[in-house]
Amino acid sequence: MTKIMMALLILMLNAWSTSASAEDILLGPNDVVKISVYGNPDLSLETRVSQTGSITFPLVGEVKVGGFATSAAEKEIAGLLMSGGFVLKPQVNILVTSQQSQLVSVLGQVAKPGRYPIDGKHSLIDILALAGGVVPEGGDTVTLIRNRNGQSKKEVIDLIDMVRSGNMKKDLDLITDDVVYVERAPRFYVYGEVQKPGSYRLERNMTVLQVLAVSGGLTARGTERGMRIKRRDADGKVHEFKAEHEDLIQIDDVVYVKESLF
Repeated sequence: MTKIMMALLILMLNAWSTSASAEDILLGPNDVVKISVYGNPDLSLETRVSQTGSITFPLVGEVKVGGFATSAAEKEIAGLLMSGGFVLKPQVNILVTSQQSQLVSVLGQVAKPGRYPIDGKHSLIDILALAGGVVPEGGDTVTLIRNRNGQSKKEVIDLIDMVRSGNMKKDLDLITDDVVYVERAPRFYVYGEVQKPGSYRLERNMTVLQVLAVSGGLTARGTERGMRIKRRDADGKVHEFKAEHEDLIQIDDVVYVKESLF
């Protein structure tokens, strides 16, 4: 991915993140909530949802809130206060101060790897934006591991293809315990009589001629005649063959530029 494309992608990620819709948060174990009842400061409470999905609220005792959206939990507590004759027409507000139950993991080549809350509806793009976007060393593809009905499913998503085509079908919605992994960009190697031998990022459809360009060109002693490519096959065996200008470079290829004999 070029620097321009990387910058464009990061800008798009941030833009989509800020436009993500604000929806009810689904409550679960270990979430910390702050609850207030309008006009009744003595009923204000900050507590953690138990492993069984319950909280203990003044006057009404244990309340099941696990699996409830915040608005539904507000109605549940209000109904208990009203049915018990404690508060007439209570207005309950719940604020989630720390969400620990609905988390996805973002790993690999992102600016801020970690676990991020799914506070409402979040897609793959939204979560990558929360993690600071893909760093320059990151690849064009993302591996998404989704846990559904007790089974894990792996899917590889090409971010560049998605952005270039404008087809956002692969911008999948995430749920708790999903894992997003951004691979390191593929590399190739060049050595011998070039100005800047070393390891480089492999761009799409990169040719031998482009390899010479990114490595600074030939030295005064270098020659394009007799350039060689060393490539490892699926069985791990290394094959060496002559390199032509328009040959496409593959992952982990080693390009060797010889010294001129004249």
